[in-house]
Amino acid sequence: MDSVYSNETFEKAASFGVAANLTTYLVKRFNIGQLQATNVTNIFFATLNFTPLLGAFISDSYLGRFKTLACGCFATLLGILGVTLTASLPALKPELCNQTSQLGGHCNSPSTLQLGVLYLSLGLLTIGGGAIRPCSLPFGVDQFDQTDEKSRKGLNSYYNWYYSTSTAALVFSMTVLIYIQTNISWAIGFGIPTFFMFSAIIIFFAGARLYVHVPPEGSIFSGIAQVFVASFKKRRLNLSCSHDINKPELMLYNPPTRGNRIFRLPLTSQFRFLNKGAIMRDDDINDDGSARNSWELCSIQQIEEVKCLIRIAPICFSGILCFVAMAQQFTFIILQAFTMDSHLGPHFEIPAGSVVSISLIALTVFIPIYDQLMVPLARKLTGLEGGITLLQRQGVGLVISPISMVVAGLVEHKRRDSALSNGGMSPMTVLWLAPQLVLMGIAEAFIAVGQIEFYNKQFPEHMQTLAGSLLFCAIAAANYLSTALVNITRKVTARHGHTSWLTDNINNGKLDYYYYFIAILGVLNLFYFLTCSHYYQYKAMSLHVDESIKKHAKEEAATEIEIVTSAASK
Repeated sequence: MDSVYSNETFEKAASFGVAANLTTYLVKRFNIGQLQATNVTNIFFATLNFTPLLGAFISDSYLGRFKTLACGCFATLLGILGVTLTASLPALKPELCNQTSQLGGHCNSPSTLQLGVLYLSLGLLTIGGGAIRPCSLPFGVDQFDQTDEKSRKGLNSYYNWYYSTSTAALVFSMTVLIYIQTNISWAIGFGIPTFFMFSAIIIFFAGARLYVHVPPEGSIFSGIAQVFVASFKKRRLNLSCSHDINKPELMLYNPPTRGNRIFRLPLTSQFRFLNKGAIMRDDDINDDGSARNSWELCSIQQIEEVKCLIRIAPICFSGILCFVAMAQQFTFIILQAFTMDSHLGPHFEIPAGSVVSISLIALTVFIPIYDQLMVPLARKLTGLEGGITLLQRQGVGLVISPISMVVAGLVEHKRRDSALSNGGMSPMTVLWLAPQLVLMGIAEAFIAVGQIEFYNKQFPEHMQTLAGSLLFCAIAAANYLSTALVNITRKVTARHGHTSWLTDNINNGKLDYYYYFIAILGVLNLFYFLTCSHYYQYKAMSLHVDESIKKHAKEEAATEIEIVTSAASK
């Protein structure tokens, strides 16, 4: 399993080794304006987190996890190698510019070739991340025999090691790599993850013959589309609750489940119009009990899986605005750190890009406290195994997120006044940024980890790869939205000759107002989430036995219409 660990670990070390310090690299070494650098970072993060959805689709539908991982490894290696070259070769980077000239806008801009190589390299990193991230965890799970008790215990250990190594990669990138990049050499700082990724590829392919290869099951999106098409085609049929099985038009298609699925989803009354897609007519079923046309007849299982996705979508949207607040830690907070005292004692200086590691450290420290102390206490009070429900955990994160933005606004107001009184550089220590970052880390522990658990437990069984990519998609949407909000805020607040809230020199703007604006959006988002949670219906499942030995006659492929309403405890 070491090869699987190394893939995900070194991919994150490579991508975050670039991403965590990208704003600094663009401003300090590529002479790009602060707002443009912020937008580039947001777009890179957004694309890096959106591509796992595409990677999950390609893996499940066409290539399988091993081939997708292999392609992702090479794309990541080429991407990080390209970034390393931009830091190493004089022809691929503009002339170095001092801070005074940067603030005055008098530096040489990068050429088209230099930007082209850099952006191409960043694009390859997003492709690699999109292939590796959604497949690493499921591919590792494929190597375990889940019917064996010993293997199941090993699987639990695998989950622990998987997240531990991923976290270690992030901490390493945000501390050691950023320190090397900022204080020693950008080329060495990017060259280290390049070497790590090259080593990971060798380890990964060394065990290729020993892996368990699970073939792709076909497009899950076509199955989703079939439900809507079949329901639309049968929209004029009546869906009665009659139990008269002598009327074929009142029977619903319910064949044995396919593949290695353990649970069956019962028919529910929510989104009842979709149930019409399972109404059986005389010419819908083959002699072996299979559907003659999948675009005209769908199983109850297919329909209920689509209902799961419909229920989850509004909850997913609620996380986006929360992640918008978190996106600030890789953009504006770094710009704030540029103008603050970064010394920790007489001999050590904290790199601006490493300040955001406070959030990650807070997340890492808080999760064990939550699991070992808070959950058992909540369990005694509520009687729930998890202490609180999946939605309640996300709700706590949505409460903390706008609070962190209010704190960020207060700190920024004090920082700007201090900087303007001291020639542009505030004597305040960068540790003033710690409170908002700690709050962001705790909020992430609730909302991000909560959404991961929510998706894995509420998604249909065979869509676990897609479930693993959904959080990345929400983060991607948040980064795109953050970019849009920055551009809109800059233009709107600069009307009628006013100084924009967001300027290339943050001392001349009003970044604290922008933070308050994000906080207000967070409060509105909280009310939206509470509304969605009130109407959310948790997935109900029933264990089924192996039905492969049964005859699949036409009459055995149908079930009476039986509406089972799932319990929706909030």
